[in-house]
Parts: sequence; C-alpha cells; structure tokens
Amino acid sequence: MITPFRKMHGLGNDFVVLDARTAPLPITPARAAAIADRHRGIGCDQLIVMEPGGEGADVFMRIRNPDGSESGACGNATRCVAELAMEGAGLGSATVRTLFGDLPAERMLDGTIRVDMGAPRLGWRDVPLARELDTLHLPLSAGSAANPAALSMGNPHATFFVPDLDALDIPRLGPMLEHDALFPERANIGFAQVLAPTHLRLIVWERGAGMTLACGSGACAALVNGVRRGLLAREATVSLPGGDLRIAWRDDGHVLMAGPTATAFTGMIDLDAFPA
Repeated sequence: MITPFRKMHGLGNDFVVLDARTAPLPITPARAAAIADRHRGIGCDQLIVMEPGGEGADVFMRIRNPDGSESGACGNATRCVAELAMEGAGLGSATVRTLFGDLPAERMLDGTIRVDMGAPRLGWRDVPLARELDTLHLPLSAGSAANPAALSMGNPHATFFVPDLDALDIPRLGPMLEHDALFPERANIGFAQVLAPTHLRLIVWERGAGMTLACGSGACAALVNGVRRGLLAREATVSLPGGDLRIAWRDDGHVLMAGPTATAFTGMIDLDAFPA
C-alpha cells in the first residue's frame, strides 16, 4: 500500500506525517515503530496520522511514539498539522482535534504558528500519579535533579528545576525517571534552568522517544510549573536545543505556544514493507 508522506519538524522535533483524511491507513503500533526507526525506516520522533476532524474541527491528529505507543498531545506536531490544514484550506486558522481536546491554531504575522494548547491539568489523578501527592512538589530525585513539579498537558510531565543544565547526565537520568513507579503511564521528564523570569532553558526526555531537540508540550508544562513555583512570569521564551518557543499562560488558564514549522522533504512510502 503506497501512500504519500511528509517529513516535518518544529525546531528539529521531527515527524513523519501521513494523511488518512480521505481513506484510513493500516497503522499499527508495530508499523509505527518500524517507520519511526532511524536506521530501517524513515525516522522520526513521532509518527503523525491526519484523520477526519469531525464537526467543529479541521483535522484529527493521531500521535504515535517511536516505540509504537500512542500519545495524547504533541505541541510541535500540532503546529505542523495546523500548518498543513491551513495551507490546504487557504485559511489563516485551523482547529486540530486530539485525544486531549480541540486545539485552535493561527498563523502569526511573522509566519510562526500559535496554538492554544488548552488548560493544564494539575491534579494528581490527572497526571496521573500512582498515589495522592502534591503535584507541585514530588518526592522524587535522581542525582542532582530533585523535587519536580508535575502536570498533564494531555500527556504526563514532570519538570525538574536545576541550577546547571549542563552538569546533568540526561541520557542516564531521563529513562530512570520516565519509568519511575510514581508514573503509572510513564512521564515526559523536563530539566529546566531559569535564566530570567522571562527566559527558561529546557531539555526534555520524552516518554517513548528519548531526548529530543524540542518538546512543545514540555515547554508549556515547564512554563506553568515555573509560574506555580514563583520562578517565572506568565509569558516567557523557552530555549530548547533546537530553538526557541514563546509560551504564555493566560489568566483564563489556557496555555499559548508559538513557534516555527518546516517541511524537510516529501516522498512515498510502501506501508506493506513494514511489519503489521
């Protein structure tokens, strides 16, 4: 089964995007993992399938991690999918439906895409955690990383605020913390260094993907957790290895994320060449 694909990225956080809006595509967890493999497949941080949006939405975005598991949110992919939906309809705005909810997006004057990522969920069951705890201070540590704050942006996030990001061995700490028993559905682990109240440096170990160049939902989580801790203003630049995102936590509780999108290349893929 041969179908077109598009390789896109937001600040280097890269995606293989398939369009199943007119006909379904046989994407299983095993097939998604095989396509995402950087040596034997196309390679990506997440496989994205665009599906019919239904009433009130322009497109539904289904997200598969490189291990085949499904995710409820991905900020950088939302911008990419919104860009495609707007481009196809000749519009300046679009609504992307996800498992987390409907995410309105718009094209800004500078060409970046801004997405309303919705309101963070701050309860321990929302994250979720394995037991009742204060999500602002979790009894969790690994090396010099300790006392994270947690929330859900449609997927679970824990943010560790550290004095020196460069001193951390993130490839070692990330998988340990992702799989900690405190997170029954695993978690995205953010390591954040506050440079100023309006500037945060962040590296994210993504659940099911590992360390990526950028994580949009992780940037949203870090900003919100920083505000909750009294460390950040409600609007800040979040600098990730792949570049900068502008994040704002509005007074109505919604989180806005603005940043660039790009298409690296397009091509055709034979889905039958990958295991079902």
